[in-house]
Formats: sequence, C-alpha cells, structure tokens
Amino acid sequence: MIDVLYFAWLRERIGAPKERIETGATTVEELVEELKLRSEAHALAFSDMASVRVAVDQDLTEMSASLEGAREVAFFPPMTGG
Repeated sequence: MIDVLYFAWLRERIGAPKERIETGATTVEELVEELKLRSEAHALAFSDMASVRVAVDQDLTEMSASLEGAREVAFFPPMTGG
C-alpha cells in the first residue's frame, strides 16, 4: 500500500487530498499511468506532467524515481518563491 497525496489544483481536480492505493508500479511514471486510469478526473489532473512535481517520502524527485520501499508519493504544482 502507498499513500498518494495531492496538493493545490491537483487536489481540486481529483476531488480528494489523498488516497491509499495498492499498486504494481515500480516508478513514479508507472504510478502516474495507473492513476490516469482510475477516473476521468485523474486523467485530467495528470494530462500535463510538465506542470506537476513529485516527492517520494518527502524528497523531491524525478518521474523516473523508484518506488521501492516508498510509503508516500506527493504530487503538486511547481513551487514559486517570493
């Protein structure tokens, strides 16, 4: 089981702040493909991956990152400073 967290407009599009899911994905990229198949809302939220960032167990990472041993994956829009 893995906890998937959604922030900002991703949470709004999916309609939930988090989900606990069973996955066979071995990378973040594979997880995203699985999530897109869950619902039309998921597919819309992940339709433009250029505007989505990811953290695995609270460490910023790339879409190619391994999920081996991961307990949490968080998706959010790019951070802005100011």
